[in-house]
Amino acid sequence: HSFKSRSVESTVGEQLSVTLPMVVYDAFMALGKLSEDNNIDIKRAGITGWSLGGGVALFTAWSPIQEAISPNFKFAAHLPFYPPCMVIPDELRFTNAPVHILAGEIDDWVPAAACEELVEAANISGYDIGITVYPDASHSFDRSMDVVLDNDAYSFTDCRMKLSNDGVVSLLNGFPLSSPSLQKIGLAFCADKGAHWGGNKYAREHSMNFAKEFMSKFLFN
Repeated sequence: HSFKSRSVESTVGEQLSVTLPMVVYDAFMALGKLSEDNNIDIKRAGITGWSLGGGVALFTAWSPIQEAISPNFKFAAHLPFYPPCMVIPDELRFTNAPVHILAGEIDDWVPAAACEELVEAANISGYDIGITVYPDASHSFDRSMDVVLDNDAYSFTDCRMKLSNDGVVSLLNGFPLSSPSLQKIGLAFCADKGAHWGGNKYAREHSMNFAKEFMSKFLFN
């Protein structure tokens, strides 16, 4: 477990103890370990995740990082739930595995608009990444609880970043986010504190059904 193994319970409000690159690495290491089991068809291993984990499910499909970390193995399908899409790679090159993003229209934690921008850019570059944006749905729309405000959570609505091929994330103005201290400074430029999360009945039911159909289609057929 990427959090427990690092003695971390949550990254809400700080985003530094467990980062997206850390968990992307963990995911590929887990995939490599699974490949050692003869009972597992590693060519049918898909990945899904929620929020930070959604970012992992998304960026494990980015070819430069897959080729660098896991050249022998890649995931067969990617289904990110409300991922952080604010980071646009300089090189829009993805594996040939299907990718579909599920996002909430009014998510003020990680905005759906950023995911739509990423999908549009990827599609223009020739990659058929899909997206479903659920109307009136917030972050964690698949929960059964009412929507609440978390004052400690970062809202990335106004954040846009870029990702170089060597893995360096920076703001669009070129400010690098290459260390914990620089990340804190960088977030002060674009992120606000306070974001909502909670369930949406339609989005919860549809997304669960979609997940079953998506994985069945691309892993079992």
